[in-house]
Amino acid sequence: MSSGAEEVLRRLEERGETLGVAESLTGGLVAAELTSVPGASRTFRGSVTAYATPLKRDLLGVDGALLDERGAVDPDVARAMAVGVRRILGADWGVATTGVAGPEPQDGKPVGTVFVAVAGPDGVRKVAGLRLNGGRADIRTESVRTLLELLSGELGENARAQDTEQIGGN
Repeated sequence: MSSGAEEVLRRLEERGETLGVAESLTGGLVAAELTSVPGASRTFRGSVTAYATPLKRDLLGVDGALLDERGAVDPDVARAMAVGVRRILGADWGVATTGVAGPEPQDGKPVGTVFVAVAGPDGVRKVAGLRLNGGRADIRTESVRTLLELLSGELGENARAQDTEQIGGN
């Protein structure tokens, strides 16, 4: 699966930007995937595995009222986690995962409900809701793959937009 991580890190390095990761259901798998790539330290700042809901609030700055009202498995929680990890790690980009890997539902959400988010220098770029099938390992692995794909797409789109602006300005 490391080709997605390699692509993300390559694009970040080309841009001279950094990445921070906030993980819940993936429990460090995104960070492990990124750090499996030689040279990851040039762009990967670090990660926070906020598995317990109070850590999402206390460490990442997710609004406690939001967590009380909707639980940790929510698109706005993913968004806040991505923004929070970007801030606390001093990274240009922040990404986050939150969801239910199973075996039991959580916060009234069925197993396989996942939200991933990407926050960039200009704010939140994307939040995606997923309904994944399979066992716990499958759900976690697919969450990592989807997040890296989403981030890679955002980095690619933004890079093309910047190239166009530079060409138009010359």
